[in-house]
Amino acid sequence: MTKKQSKLVKFSHKFSRAERHAKKNIKKRMRLYKHFGRFLNILGPGIVTGAADDDCSGIATYSQAGAGYGYGFLWTFPVMLPLMTAVQESCARIGAVTGKGLAAIIKNNYSKKLLYMSVVLVFVANAVNIGADLGAMAATTRLFVPIPYSLLAVFYSILIILMMVFVSYRKYVKILKWLALALLAYPITAFLVGLDWPELIHNTFFVIPTINADTIYILVGILGTTISPYCFFWDTSETVEEEISHHRLGINGQDPKLSKRFLKDVRLDNIFGMSFSTIIAWFIVVVCASVLFKNGIHNIGTAADAAKALEPLVKGFPYAGTLAKVIFSVGILGIGLLAIPTLAGSSAYAISETLGWKEGLYRKFSKAIGFYAVIIIATLIGLAINFFGIDPIQALIFTAVFNGIAAVPLIWMIARIGNDSNIMGEHKNGKLANIFVRITFVVMGMAVLALFYFLFTGKL
Repeated sequence: MTKKQSKLVKFSHKFSRAERHAKKNIKKRMRLYKHFGRFLNILGPGIVTGAADDDCSGIATYSQAGAGYGYGFLWTFPVMLPLMTAVQESCARIGAVTGKGLAAIIKNNYSKKLLYMSVVLVFVANAVNIGADLGAMAATTRLFVPIPYSLLAVFYSILIILMMVFVSYRKYVKILKWLALALLAYPITAFLVGLDWPELIHNTFFVIPTINADTIYILVGILGTTISPYCFFWDTSETVEEEISHHRLGINGQDPKLSKRFLKDVRLDNIFGMSFSTIIAWFIVVVCASVLFKNGIHNIGTAADAAKALEPLVKGFPYAGTLAKVIFSVGILGIGLLAIPTLAGSSAYAISETLGWKEGLYRKFSKAIGFYAVIIIATLIGLAINFFGIDPIQALIFTAVFNGIAAVPLIWMIARIGNDSNIMGEHKNGKLANIFVRITFVVMGMAVLALFYFLFTGKL
């Protein structure tokens, strides 16, 4: 073999190795894309529920907690995460196994008095929440555009109603998933503000909570806006919608087609959604504690006021304050567009299931008129609240507290349903889920009892 031929052989070997290496890299990338695509497909009701949980009421409550008490409530988030995850995963599992919403299951198996009480509480709380959220969105928009407040509130109401009524479920749920990214506004704002990580970690994991007459009201509000009744109804029913859209369940009442992988995906969806929600809530408190509390601002009017208050106080580089205000405001608007449909939708599911109406976003308006009528009415009632001169921050925090009270009997029912073999069959909650759901019931029940105690003794 000549030297020239030898060089050609060596070159061909090198080229072959490079080609094989390139092919391996392509295969690795394809596997990564496949895994990432599957991960995105897994995300559904859990991530939407988690994002909606940090709605404008939640933002206002967390903002007030940070502005009023600094880092004093950071300890609540690692405590609440396993509790809310257990409850929401139970709700999603109930929907997946039964193919029915929460109200329909309570109606068919338990006390109707409890059902009616729960549905009324959820509808009232949701209507007030929708009103406060619409107000926060309108007020936030006015920070940038000089359009009348009332006109903006009407605009957002009509926009949301049209989206829910005329956009197909598959397209609509994709819109809601992408709107969840608006929550990333708060970690970004936090990093613009600058963080003292050692102090934050200490106050999150290594403090002894102080619970007294001064803190109990906001504590119940934090619990109520995090572990909320509307999330129970929405997550259960949306899991059923997912089954229908993926042909695991028909619309004629047959049993769902379950698999271990599907139930695992439901669990992962909820774990990711609730973790995402909790981390974002933690960042909202951190932002307001780091900027507002430390600069002597302890009371805010709305979530929009929190955004406005950030601007003159954030320092670091030119226009950092303006950028922080814009990013914080984008979060309010994006999550408002996600949360209001969730609130109105959960009311519609609850009432339709209670009254035996056809329900579901997968149905066209003409096939589920009662269901969509509830969505429209709930949104319009929320809109009307904005014209009664109600203090927005008090409405938001009162709604959070009201949710905290209403959640207690519902969590008790979720624990019973999730552990009822007549309903769940072989797919009952596991021991760990049962323990955490029951701990949630006890913790929230004790917090509500403490609130009532301080109210009745005149200490609050």
